[in-house]
Amino acid sequence: MSPDPTATSRWGIIAAFSLVGAATQMVWLTFAPVTTVAAERYGVSETAIGWLANVFVLAFVLLAIPAGLLLDRNLRGALVLGGALTAVGACIRVGGDSFGWMLAGGCVAALGQPIMLTGITGLTRGYLRPEHRPVGIAVATASTWAGFVAAFALSAVFSTTDTLPTLVAVHAGYAVVAAVLLAVAIRGPVPFGETRRPAGVRASWTAVRGAWNDPLIRKLCLFGFLPFGTFITLSTWTQALLEPAGVTVDQVGVMLISCVLAGVIGTAVLPVWAAGHRTEVLTGMVGIATTAAVCVLLAVAPGFGTGLVSLSIAGLMLLPMLAIVLELVERHSGDAEGVSSGLVWTMGNLGGLVVSAIIGATLDSPTASFLILAVITLLALPILAALRAPVAAMASPSELADAADPTSPGPAVG
Repeated sequence: MSPDPTATSRWGIIAAFSLVGAATQMVWLTFAPVTTVAAERYGVSETAIGWLANVFVLAFVLLAIPAGLLLDRNLRGALVLGGALTAVGACIRVGGDSFGWMLAGGCVAALGQPIMLTGITGLTRGYLRPEHRPVGIAVATASTWAGFVAAFALSAVFSTTDTLPTLVAVHAGYAVVAAVLLAVAIRGPVPFGETRRPAGVRASWTAVRGAWNDPLIRKLCLFGFLPFGTFITLSTWTQALLEPAGVTVDQVGVMLISCVLAGVIGTAVLPVWAAGHRTEVLTGMVGIATTAAVCVLLAVAPGFGTGLVSLSIAGLMLLPMLAIVLELVERHSGDAEGVSSGLVWTMGNLGGLVVSAIIGATLDSPTASFLILAVITLLALPILAALRAPVAAMASPSELADAADPTSPGPAVG
């Protein structure tokens, strides 16, 4: 079945997907803001509680590419499965008040997250007209950052050992409602999707090799490694790095929430503006340079005030990079966007693991840590420079829309 050029965009499905996207982040980060409280409640170490979040990162690295293959073969079925796994995992944690139950539920929910987040490009390609896809990708991506904020906000409300079970139950209830709404909304044919041909294992991994051998996709993956790595590192180590400057745990929580709130705003605006004005690479360069400057500022003037302002600016400029990369992947990859997105997500999460490990080894010297992170972040600039020509040669969203409309005379020349 070919796409229907007269079909209208299905924004209700984007909204339902966004609810599940937020749920994946909430379930992932349930215990991150209350690590000490959770360790006391379940009688384990803080390191053990950390693994309740780490299993999601490890699952993402291992499963993002298989998730992309699944999405390329059956978009609707994969998205329903991803929402269901997230909800089931969250509900398992309600089944018992122990670390074992939390870990078991986390392991199940971790299977759903790579499907949902890798599915952003396929979702927008399948349910939105070409001219609407940059907005759709921005909205769906912003919902994941909104889930990050919701996780921290709910943890501030349910922050004691006595209220921790309520926090787990609230996350489970939300995940179930979101999964049901998505399953209901996504019924029926995919209006802009081609019928996918079943692929065997050999054909599937041939698609992976083909995507990686695409010069543009490979450069986008290498670029994604660094912004992902920088953000995950800031999220992981800001408290430890700013503690010598007298910044408290609560203040770091405020800083990170402000950072991600700014990122939600930036993701909703900057990628759409960049796609409309064909300034994706320039926007990326400004974002990378700004984030590196933030790291230098934190190195020379650490403190709550500078941290709050600088991390908010970093969130505003850095977090939209994900939506920009995903929009370029969707525009370039066609019906193989699931595999390509899986590669981007895999490299991004690997970046988080690698860069966090590098900075984690230098925590004794916060100034050096922030300066090293600034240098690592700036390594993205040469990659962006190499992307300038191929990105400029790509069709714009408006040109794709004209191509999809049989009544259009085609793009103007001149």
